[in-house]
Amino acid sequence: MVPAVVAAVGAAALSTAPAAQAAEEPNPNSYRFGVGARSVEGAESSADAEALEAGTTYHSSIGPGGKLNFRVDLDAERNAYVSVVAVPRPGTELAYSDGIEVTLQDAQGTRCSSADEKAGAGRFARPLAAAAHRTIGGGRSTCQEAGAYNVLVERAEAGNPAPADASASASASASAPASASVPAFASGTWELEIRHVTEPGLRQPGPTEAPTAWPSASPGLPGGEARETAGGTGFNDAAEISEGEWSSRMEAGRTYFYRVGVDWGQRIFATASLGSTNTEDFTFVSEALTMRLYNPVRALVEYDGTGPYDGRQKQASLDPLPEVAYENRFAGADKVQGMRLRGDYYLAVSLNPRLAEKFGKERFGVTLRVNVEGDAEAAPPYAEPVGDLGVFESEKVERSDTMRLVGLVGVGTGALLVVGLGAWTLLARRAVAAPARGVPAQGVPAQGVPPADAGAGHGVPLPGTPAPARGPAAGPAGPRPTGGGAPYGDTHGCGPAGGPGHEGGTGQAGEAPPTGYGPPPSP
Repeated sequence: MVPAVVAAVGAAALSTAPAAQAAEEPNPNSYRFGVGARSVEGAESSADAEALEAGTTYHSSIGPGGKLNFRVDLDAERNAYVSVVAVPRPGTELAYSDGIEVTLQDAQGTRCSSADEKAGAGRFARPLAAAAHRTIGGGRSTCQEAGAYNVLVERAEAGNPAPADASASASASASAPASASVPAFASGTWELEIRHVTEPGLRQPGPTEAPTAWPSASPGLPGGEARETAGGTGFNDAAEISEGEWSSRMEAGRTYFYRVGVDWGQRIFATASLGSTNTEDFTFVSEALTMRLYNPVRALVEYDGTGPYDGRQKQASLDPLPEVAYENRFAGADKVQGMRLRGDYYLAVSLNPRLAEKFGKERFGVTLRVNVEGDAEAAPPYAEPVGDLGVFESEKVERSDTMRLVGLVGVGTGALLVVGLGAWTLLARRAVAAPARGVPAQGVPAQGVPPADAGAGHGVPLPGTPAPARGPAAGPAGPRPTGGGAPYGDTHGCGPAGGPGHEGGTGQAGEAPPTGYGPPPSP
């Protein structure tokens, strides 16, 4: 009976950790939407638009060429942000200009700001995020009043390619019962995650002149041994990482999300390196790896991609960015505007699905190197307390519960391992203490749990195996041993002029940097 118990306990102990890891492994085909996201349908006209509440996550969808209207009610003091994450069906081949655009307009139809993100050169499905904003002050004359504002979400497209698995989807739909719901993706629909965030105004006027220069040299990257991590499927389950070197095994065709805390006065720098692959054939994949940086309200800050990958290692690097500062929001450049809030900044790393086709394997080694430079500074004089913008209360609870679960899993695994090892050791001792019939008993030296580097004569003998001798002949049995001790919001301009946008599939409206000082927000 003892062997059976030991086997069961040992199997449980050895399988607990992998099982826990498997439970936490993101679904490769699913973007994880926010906890408690409300369903909402966009209207064809602003007259029928449904209101979005601040601090709330919404779930919607948009078809090819779709235009959806929503409403946000704003006061005259708070800055406002509306972000949209579009989720094309995994495996879909997109055109370069396929993407999502969000525009915030006042009651007169004047554009406060707009932003978009496109598929870009990679042309494969991945989460596409864009955020529009209403910013108070800084010499702006529009979008400063209280009232109802319109949020226009548009799906930009150069065509409507069918998913790579269109035939399989069609077959599954044909064989499904009439009452079964057909996935939205079957008709080319993209799912949407929409969030509305507001930021308090200041108690007193602050600086309105954005920096025009900052260190152009890339900050030094920390050394040390790489730590393993698995990225999340999106913003909501992004893996938390800190300064240092991180390694991941990434699947071609997927995008992995990581979050890094950046405070006021700090700046972030990161690289993503795609490891080498042995190949006998000359082949390459253009833009094999891309890395994007989003700020706490999910606005795109910076982007980079690798050149053609031919099996030799390639690296994507963020350009040097300014320190996080309140006045950055008044800059003309997108990447400076983006560094306007403290909080979680998100790194999204994507691998081109053609890597699997060209190099014959699904997973590739990727190394992230992250540097957060500078000391944290005091927050601006907000008129009311500000926590982590972009992180809602329900998400804080979920993150806390996740860490608690990880701790419990660790404790449970350790306890099972201790029980398993104890039972195994006891069984071994009993087997040695009870010799086979007709064989004289032999003493064994007293011994505890074997050290990891034990050699001959140090291990616990297996049942039925005589104890190995070490040095002189074994003496009589000794006494039993006693136990031993053993880490922030928007971007992409505003105003009527269209800017060049980000290389690789993003274009944002821009305006000349505002001048002068705006009136202080009302307390």
